[in-house]
Amino acid sequence: MSEHRRKPPQPQGGGRAAARRGQSGSSSGRRAAPRGATGSLADSYGTSSQESASYGPGAEEHLQGGRAEARRAAQRSTGGGRRRGAEPAPGSRRGAPAGRGRAAGPGKKRLIDYPRAGKYGVARWVPSWKLVTGLFIGFIGSLVAVAGVGYALVSVPNVDETATAQNNVYYWSDDTEMVSTGGETNRQIVNLAQIPKAMQYAVVSQENKTFYTDSGIDPKGIARAVFNMARGGNTQGGSTITQQYVKNARLNDQSQTVTRKFKEIFISIKVGATVNKDTIMEGYLNSAYYGRNAYGIQAAARAYFNKQAKDLDPGECAFLAAMLKGATYYDPAGAISIDPANATPDANRKRALRQMQDTLDKMVEYGHLSATERARYKTLPAWQNPRSNTQLKGQTGYLVDLAKAYLINNKIISADQLQQGGYSIYTTFDKKKVSELEAAVKKVRKENIDPKKRPDKDTYVQFGGASVEPATGAIRACYGGEDATTHFTNNCDSTGAQVGSTFKTFVLAAAMKWGVRDPDLGESQAQDERTVVNAKSLFSGKNDLKIKNYDGSVWKNEEGKEWLQENDGKQSYGSPPKYQIDLREAMRESVNSAFVQLGMDVGLDKVKESAMDAGLKKDSLAGTNFPSFSIGISDPSAIRMAGAYATFAASGKQNEPYSVERVTSKDGDVFTHKAEPEQAFEKKVADNVTDVLKTVVEKGTGTNAQLTGRDVAGKTGTTDGNKSAWFVGYTPQLSTAITMFRLDDDETKKNRTFLEMYGTGGQEKIHGASFPSEIWHDYMEQALKGQEAIDFPTPEPIGEIVNEEPSPTPTPTFSETESATPTPTPTPSLTFPSPTPTASESCRFAWQCSDTGGTDNGGTDGGVTSTPTATSTDANGGNTNGNGNGNGGLFGGPGG
Repeated sequence: MSEHRRKPPQPQGGGRAAARRGQSGSSSGRRAAPRGATGSLADSYGTSSQESASYGPGAEEHLQGGRAEARRAAQRSTGGGRRRGAEPAPGSRRGAPAGRGRAAGPGKKRLIDYPRAGKYGVARWVPSWKLVTGLFIGFIGSLVAVAGVGYALVSVPNVDETATAQNNVYYWSDDTEMVSTGGETNRQIVNLAQIPKAMQYAVVSQENKTFYTDSGIDPKGIARAVFNMARGGNTQGGSTITQQYVKNARLNDQSQTVTRKFKEIFISIKVGATVNKDTIMEGYLNSAYYGRNAYGIQAAARAYFNKQAKDLDPGECAFLAAMLKGATYYDPAGAISIDPANATPDANRKRALRQMQDTLDKMVEYGHLSATERARYKTLPAWQNPRSNTQLKGQTGYLVDLAKAYLINNKIISADQLQQGGYSIYTTFDKKKVSELEAAVKKVRKENIDPKKRPDKDTYVQFGGASVEPATGAIRACYGGEDATTHFTNNCDSTGAQVGSTFKTFVLAAAMKWGVRDPDLGESQAQDERTVVNAKSLFSGKNDLKIKNYDGSVWKNEEGKEWLQENDGKQSYGSPPKYQIDLREAMRESVNSAFVQLGMDVGLDKVKESAMDAGLKKDSLAGTNFPSFSIGISDPSAIRMAGAYATFAASGKQNEPYSVERVTSKDGDVFTHKAEPEQAFEKKVADNVTDVLKTVVEKGTGTNAQLTGRDVAGKTGTTDGNKSAWFVGYTPQLSTAITMFRLDDDETKKNRTFLEMYGTGGQEKIHGASFPSEIWHDYMEQALKGQEAIDFPTPEPIGEIVNEEPSPTPTPTFSETESATPTPTPTPSLTFPSPTPTASESCRFAWQCSDTGGTDNGGTDGGVTSTPTATSTDANGGNTNGNGNGNGGLFGGPGG
């Protein structure tokens, strides 16, 4: 209650106040009386201070007392309340506020009453239902207006302008066309009548169950897409069949942007309103991408089942509907070259079967397929190879795969962009060399491999090969298998076959680059103070050599057992009792014991670094926990091995192997390769390695690789258990790697393992010196025909002779005992072991065969029996996985 209401009534006097009370005839005050009821200015809030003063002393008090009386009188009046008392009386002064509750008067009204007038506290900030309704109607109206404008402005593109895309054209290194493939032209339009109802119902059940009743868009799906955009994700997830048809056949722009998405929505609404559902379904199934370069249902039926679309059964239809999810991860043949880790055949088959079964279940649920018919399709249909394009037969399919994988993995062109087509891709592949390499393999296979005659020895024999140009790193030729349309693994890029003694080259390079550690120094000091070796350095060639750490202590495994290194044929080299031979002889005869001990003296970490410097990928190399790392338990690809040896041919300059020179499109140049060679080894290191490898070809295990009038350097390699054999060699102009192995070619089988080659081709044992070096020779003779014969550079002197025996001290008296330096004895000739495996072959690790220490044969040219590695899955210690791809991938390593 205000202060003036607590004052007692004042005596009634004369003057103006009395006159005013007399005129009013009541004691009501200003607040309760209707505005202007007395005609006095004092009855309104408009009374000025000057007027109050003119009434004389005590007038203000009377006015204040009158207000209280007026309020009480108003409350007692028949109308009651402020609302009635606030109403103006006839003749009142218009616009004068009545009493204290002036907010209740007419006043000036606001368009939006917020915060709300006449409300107090929380109620003042709670919008009225009128305000909420008005805003909602306004919002909806705005959306309708925007949609109307968008709908009116957007036109439906012509199908013919966008549905016919171009192929990608691949060219040989001489710019002549190799093949035209990979775009959307692998399409044959068929009428809806030629498309089984099961196919139509499969996509409806899986993709858009309301297709036949909706307007072309799915509001819930669009809401999901908007939500994804708000979270920073892509705009996919809200597409109906109509929208997908619009995107595939009527939109040139395939980008995932907000603008493009809204354009798709408006066009879809228009198409849904103007085009009948059968036409939309026909267009969608004829324009969708099913993988394997198959666009449209007819091309897909041919690619996967080699049949007409009209002949597809419900199981095959559900299978093809799964391919629409993304063939990279659903094609049962796999897509290892694009995603080695996730798109394996086994993983893809599981995904495809799961998706196919889900589609069939939904077809039953929505009444499109009977439960009896559905029960017939519990497994994947019998699909065929992934290359229905006959242009990809022979080696062409492998070459296209290499080029595509190079572009995708190096983020030059995406897989989606390649699928759209329109690119001219100029590869590094020499048509003549590719043909000659294939011919050399076929010659050896035809003359020696006969599965009918020796089914248990000659079945599953495979070859792989690659040829790299040392000066540039360009891949000039590849042999991936007998036919890219029947053998899917590219054997020049990914095999999983261990490289055996061809790895010894990297041990020698490490010894000449970093040197051996001083056994008299501590670990940290020994790493810094090393002695670089030369080819005359002496190491033991003894069979069953007890391997030692660089400090002279005997190497033992985690179980405390020693390692005895076995040579091929259990043969010792050199003269007793020390059996010392120099590194040149050890390389020439591929002596395991010498290089295993050399690797320990240098350090296996340095050996691994040397291999990577030359160009091998880390992911293709085994662990360095065991001495046999030095003799080839790793499994790099033929491309990588050829590229690594090319580093020595180029006097230490390493170039990354590559398969694409340049790419163009209708808009101009897209990509041009730029060589970025690195000096991985000093020139004198690389040239000295080459000089030692020349000895192998001139008078060692690689004599089959000698070329007429040319310098050749190279190395043979065979693994223990005789499960793979290699020859890698080079001239100054070309480096080539050839591999041979046995591996079941049925990629549907799990846990495939490499098979022994004892007796294969009618030979007691397959060596790198046999069929691989023969193929290498035949190919290189033709590949280099007409090119100038160039000699390797003369190497500069390097390093010191480590482990050199001191000259005998002359004595004045005659002695019949042997001198300190024994007379050298002729090196025993290389002998081949019998086909019967050694005892070590039956043990997972050599040192498990006996308590006194195991042995490690390593094969004829220095492979290994069984040394544990992080990825080893079978007794040969190889990185063998279920599909035989090992650590493959682009050029021999994931992401290579």
